[in-house]
Amino acid sequence: MTHDPIITGLAALAAEPPHDLYDRIATRWTRVPGPIGELSVAFTDRGIAYVHHGDGFAETFRRRFGRPLVRAERPPAGLVPALRTGQASGLELDLRGISDFQRDVLLAARTIPRGEVRPYAWIATRIGRPKAVRAVGTALGNNPVPLLIPCHRVTRSDGVPGEYVFGASAKEEVLAGEGVDLERMRELAGSSIFYLGSDTTGVVCFPTCHNARRITPAHRVGFRTLPQAERAGYRPCKVCRPG
Repeated sequence: MTHDPIITGLAALAAEPPHDLYDRIATRWTRVPGPIGELSVAFTDRGIAYVHHGDGFAETFRRRFGRPLVRAERPPAGLVPALRTGQASGLELDLRGISDFQRDVLLAARTIPRGEVRPYAWIATRIGRPKAVRAVGTALGNNPVPLLIPCHRVTRSDGVPGEYVFGASAKEEVLAGEGVDLERMRELAGSSIFYLGSDTTGVVCFPTCHNARRITPAHRVGFRTLPQAERAGYRPCKVCRPG
């Protein structure tokens, strides 16, 4: 990584700068292991600000955020476990600079549990913008902190995982590593089944919901749409909240 002239100038100061000066004008960064290989992560005193995979981290960060970078001695507490477990709900994130709409989209995506997926339309409905499915996809594609906000857990309604900021193959790799049965998703979608109900509980779920995974084959009922399930007397799961 090339040296930033601002950071070089600070290092040349005759007097010791205030302890928080770096955090006012620069962003710290580090490299950490992740589920798809090494990641470059930038963070501020407010939380994680940017996660990058592959080459061009410094250039991409500066173009997007306009701030110099300074190498940190260690990653922030909780970052490595969050990446390892896929459970980052307790990690502080610095989401300054994004629109209110994108913030709503990202925070909705953050509620999706590890090992489960939701369609783009689910996000749109959750944020009160049911017709903004395409805009939801764009907002997720510009997620500054992928993996920590799990935009990889948002998929197309036809069972195809869809695009991802780190590439479609990386999305499938991460989902498979979290226990999502992608082949089963494709099989169900190929049979036009997008919701699964239990004829013992009368509850209908998204197929990857942990409640749906507990339904035994003898009591599993598939539906193409939620209204179809409701007409058959099923009620939406209160956990995965389809529709």
